[in-house]
Amino acid sequence: MKVLFTSLGCAKNLIDSEQMIALVTAAGHTLVSDPAEAEAAVVNTCAFIDAAQQEAIDTILELAQYKESGALRRLVVTGCLPERYRGDILAELPEIDAVLGTGSFPAIVDALESDERHYARFLDKNAPLPELDRAVSTGPAWAYLKVADGCDNRCAYCVIPSIRGRYRSRPLDAVVAEAKALAGAGVKELILVAQNLTHYGRDFHDGTNLCTLLRALAAVDGVRWIRLHYLYPHEITDELIDLIAAEPKICRYLDMPIQHINDGILRRMRRPETKAQICALIEKLRARIDGVVLRTSLITGLPGEGEAELAELMDFLRTYRLERAGVFAYSPQEGTPAAAMTDRCSPEEAEARRERVMALQNAVMDEYDRAQIGLAFDVLCEGEDGGQWYGRRYADSPDIDEQVYFTGGAEPGAFVRVQITAAENGCLYGHTV
Repeated sequence: MKVLFTSLGCAKNLIDSEQMIALVTAAGHTLVSDPAEAEAAVVNTCAFIDAAQQEAIDTILELAQYKESGALRRLVVTGCLPERYRGDILAELPEIDAVLGTGSFPAIVDALESDERHYARFLDKNAPLPELDRAVSTGPAWAYLKVADGCDNRCAYCVIPSIRGRYRSRPLDAVVAEAKALAGAGVKELILVAQNLTHYGRDFHDGTNLCTLLRALAAVDGVRWIRLHYLYPHEITDELIDLIAAEPKICRYLDMPIQHINDGILRRMRRPETKAQICALIEKLRARIDGVVLRTSLITGLPGEGEAELAELMDFLRTYRLERAGVFAYSPQEGTPAAAMTDRCSPEEAEARRERVMALQNAVMDEYDRAQIGLAFDVLCEGEDGGQWYGRRYADSPDIDEQVYFTGGAEPGAFVRVQITAAENGCLYGHTV
């Protein structure tokens, strides 16, 4: 069977897709990229916010058209959308032939090969993570490495615990074994992902923590960079800070979502940090980790946010000048405590506030970029376009941060030293040295 895969949403979703692809190809099926050629299509979905749900629905309906115009005869939808709407999705989208919840990815071959109309499997989303082979689709020379799934934080605006289940760490030996396999295949940068990376190992109750894992991964031959995504501020310890500062393989790039800075909004969000604690942590990180780059995510338009709270957030960004930030307009999610709060602005106003905050943050990031001119960095080359090569520094994560364009040449997947000579439109430019 010729099978098309479409993976939407986060890096954790992409890893789930890579595991399903490995299962499907091991069963003798063939991957295709042209939907007109596909006999079956798999859409691995995100359902975190309204925009992600709409993207998933649009993708499903677009592919369903190939049942009439192409070879498609089976449409399988997996992941967060069917998990969130398991009682309604097949009735609302009859074009779908099979659904798998977030705990059911290992059943992908059965879902494809079954003759059952409206096949549905929703296994335990709180079960230990399956240890499966992957068909890595990223690179060159970098890959995501999922170390845990689920979340126990229960933030007031978030549906992830209800979709992905409770927090489950992967066993240390399994993560290290996968890292060694990736390094053996030429991967030089491991991007560690979990909903809350800083909570890793605490569910084992045996003293294992993120530092234990990082020391083990740093010992893997061939790994040059270890990048950390989603470090929750209240769980960043002095031990972790000292390890990041001392271990050269750990990128001094910390993705630390804070979501807001006003204490009243943070309480409503059920976030455990206060403004004073967040500011003190940022100052500590910058004092103890030389060259640290901080990335965060922020939400505008949350219930209770008015002009004063928004102004406080913008003043925080002017003062602390975070090197990287993504800003999202609040999207009420059914079933969450925040969705029941009525004192919120309109979606249009939330978006307008997002644009105001992003304009300020873009100016901060442009200033940071200009400060890089004249400096030299190791760059992981990712490719070449029209005689110009491009790649990333330690300060840049794929797909969400800027790239470095340079002359002088390099092999994709190789590290090269680049001196920065210009900064324009959110990108850096330079030449090899």
